[in-house]
Amino acid sequence: MANDAVVLPVPGPGEGHEVRISSPTRVLWPESGLTKLDLATYMIEVGDAFIRANGDRPVSLQRFPGGIDGEQFFSKNPPKGAPDFVRSVPVVYPSGRSHPQVVLDEPAAAVWAVQMNTVVFHPWPSRAGNSDNPDQLRIDLDPQPGTDFGDAVPAAFELRKVLDEAGLTAFVKTSGNRGIHVFAPIEPQREFLDVRHAVIAAARELERRMPDTVTTNWWKEERGERIFVDFNQANRDRTMAGAYSPRALAHAPVSCPLEWDELEGADPTAFTILTLPERLRTVGDPWENMHDKPGTIDVLLEWWERDLSNGLGELPFPPDFPKMPGEPPRVQPSRKNAKNWDGDEPVE
Repeated sequence: MANDAVVLPVPGPGEGHEVRISSPTRVLWPESGLTKLDLATYMIEVGDAFIRANGDRPVSLQRFPGGIDGEQFFSKNPPKGAPDFVRSVPVVYPSGRSHPQVVLDEPAAAVWAVQMNTVVFHPWPSRAGNSDNPDQLRIDLDPQPGTDFGDAVPAAFELRKVLDEAGLTAFVKTSGNRGIHVFAPIEPQREFLDVRHAVIAAARELERRMPDTVTTNWWKEERGERIFVDFNQANRDRTMAGAYSPRALAHAPVSCPLEWDELEGADPTAFTILTLPERLRTVGDPWENMHDKPGTIDVLLEWWERDLSNGLGELPFPPDFPKMPGEPPRVQPSRKNAKNWDGDEPVE
């Protein structure tokens, strides 16, 4: 119905903007009954911290027109009719194709994305003005079956030590699900492949220190009950849920930045779109000053070269990527047989 809408004033630069929210009573999270209006209100309340973490970056919008249990799709380029406070920037994808991608610069743009039924926001690790060179090194600690968030906590603390030894300052957040995301601000001097290699170097060092707990094995059948360090999240056009982004899970959790002394004993299910606004008011934003003192990945790349000289080469890329130099064959170990494997490359 035409009158089934609300107009929300959204603070921001200058006088801010008013954003129209249609179908405000549409339920996005059926289990908790949270609606589109609830999500828009959340985005206004956390807007400054959200934009500080995710603004000025190409971002993919994960949209759920019928709620989290229904159809979903990713939207990257701004749709026709986007307001003038939503911009785009051309980015290059792994295929070499270039295309404009959405950039959110103020809270009103994030609320507009909610109007477009966005639930999860996936920002790039690079800025809009220099999208080829990340300014964040991101590491995803992904608990495998038989492990959970609590198992990832010791790995996160040890990873912090690894990054510190490489001259980097680590920041931590919940993934919004069972995992932990560790970020480090870096100078935007290196392109994605270099950053991927830096992540692999850090992951291998962590694996050496915690071999019974951590794995870099790409193939699921080899991971066991360990924490997988998902190095492929460091690739171009590979993203993870942004800080303060909601997740499409039943209790409406949020990917929540933490202070390191909060991580031990943290309950990731406690951080939701209902609890985060009050947390920001009382605790503040642990990531507020993340980019004050960025480091470089020079030491990690030295470790990468050291590992190369010791016989540890490239690791597999995602299946939709073009074949990359030095990459091992994309054949899972259980399928390495005479029909498809000759010991070096898959048999055509």
